[in-house]
Amino acid sequence: MRISPTLTWYFGKHVLISILGILALLIGLILIGDTIELLRRAGGRPDATVGIVFQMATSRIPFMTEKVLPFAVLFGSMFSFWKLTGNQELVVTRAAGVSAWQFLLPPIMCAILLGSIQVMALNPLSSILLQRYETLEARYLQGNSSVMNLSSNGLWLRQGTQDGQAVIYAREVRGQATDRVDLRNVTVFRFQNADDFTTRIDAQRAVLEPGTWRFYDAWTFHPGQASEFSSELMLPTNLTARKIQDSFASPETMSFWDLKPFINLLERAGFNATRHRIHFHSLLSRPLLLCAMVLIAAAFCLKFSRRRRASLVIGGGVATGFILYFCTDVISALGVSGGIPPVLSAWAPAGISLLLGVSTLLHLEDG
Repeated sequence: MRISPTLTWYFGKHVLISILGILALLIGLILIGDTIELLRRAGGRPDATVGIVFQMATSRIPFMTEKVLPFAVLFGSMFSFWKLTGNQELVVTRAAGVSAWQFLLPPIMCAILLGSIQVMALNPLSSILLQRYETLEARYLQGNSSVMNLSSNGLWLRQGTQDGQAVIYAREVRGQATDRVDLRNVTVFRFQNADDFTTRIDAQRAVLEPGTWRFYDAWTFHPGQASEFSSELMLPTNLTARKIQDSFASPETMSFWDLKPFINLLERAGFNATRHRIHFHSLLSRPLLLCAMVLIAAAFCLKFSRRRRASLVIGGGVATGFILYFCTDVISALGVSGGIPPVLSAWAPAGISLLLGVSTLLHLEDG
């Protein structure tokens, strides 16, 4: 029997409302916890007012929504299936000849819709607000004027040039704006091809402007030649202040639409882009992961709820959520360390979850 459009809309709406309700509850709890923690951290800092703390807490809402969305889909779907079965609606539907796979189609379509919205719309918003959060945190809670934190050895950058590469080392970062970076006590090593050293530049100051590095009071050294002094020296570059900031930030602060070009830029410059590649493919796999959450929820509720085993359903759902979270972190760490290919580490949690849900339903359901 073919499921009717009215029944399709009813099941889809029921599951979607449950998912959004659980998601709102989780986000509310996280917002309260983040606000309390930020107020504690801001206790000894007079500049960090309640308004600043509230801005920081709300700036993390889209990011945390991305984190908890799979769990909201899992628990929301479980609650919806439990309620539909308890009201005998699914029992009547199946008695009318509609199989489990047919009435699971609307919830799966809702999961695909939510995953697509997250990747294409929520993630870009999350990246912008998370950068704002990190800027406010660096300024008001950490006392830094820039999110580019220097290590104990200084700041190291590398860029591709027309004839090779250039490695830039600065001992101090004086200022950072949206299109400008000011470095002091700068040394530049230029290489032809891969590792043929050609030039060294020592400058008191280097300013990154659109399309170029501008060095002040610079000495240029060529092997076997006398050094040259220049009050001002130019070096073309494809770096921008945004790209430099992104290279120091986590992949979560980058929009989905910017990740692929930035990965290509990192690899051309010789940097390791494994973390960004894993994050990019994790976003691509998100609709598949949400579909897997719906199938796992159905596997727990469609049979067990009819037997009134509430503790088994709730415990199984919570355990599944924690196991998924733990396995995702472990597999991601293996991908970052090079133990498994990055693409595999990103798609494995969604693929394994989907296979688990499908196999369990095939075992429990008869139609």
